[in-house]
Amino acid sequence: MNSKTKQIVGIGLLTAIVVVLQAMAISIRFGVFNITLVLIPIVVGAALYGYKAGAWLGFIFSIVVLFTDAGAFLAVSVPGTIITVILKGTLAGLIAGIVYKLVEKYNRYVGCFVAAIVAPIVNTGIFLVGCRLFFFDTINEWAAGAGFPSAGKFMIVGLVGMNFLVESAINIVLSPIIFRLINLGRREA
Repeated sequence: MNSKTKQIVGIGLLTAIVVVLQAMAISIRFGVFNITLVLIPIVVGAALYGYKAGAWLGFIFSIVVLFTDAGAFLAVSVPGTIITVILKGTLAGLIAGIVYKLVEKYNRYVGCFVAAIVAPIVNTGIFLVGCRLFFFDTINEWAAGAGFPSAGKFMIVGLVGMNFLVESAINIVLSPIIFRLINLGRREA
């Protein structure tokens, strides 16, 4: 099998893993929101096959989120939800791939570690920006109903706090495994 075929097969396999993991994430709850392990195969794909593969895998993640877990936001703003969800996933994969590529020149392990940290930061950061731009009035109401003094505090503590911490911790703890998977993928390629 030539390297282009191996790349297509690898990205296809990672795409299937992203779909299955995100579909399963609906049942993994930590508080109000779902915890996703999808950022791991996105980082692996971005490191193995480049930032375009990372963006693709993030895009697929986004599409699955739109169909499985975006109902509350879709009820408020369909365009805002689509823009926010597509951007957060796609940019998480794209930027993880770019960061990996920049850092791997010096140290592949550190590149993997940094990419694994960057993915949830970008994913959560874009989500927060989307909340502020498209859903702030509704989030203000949710914050008041939940007893939070401000929408900003509700967004950080109520919407993303625990979710972000758990997803980031999972990525950090699994970085050595991600690194081994990437090295295994390079040997197989």
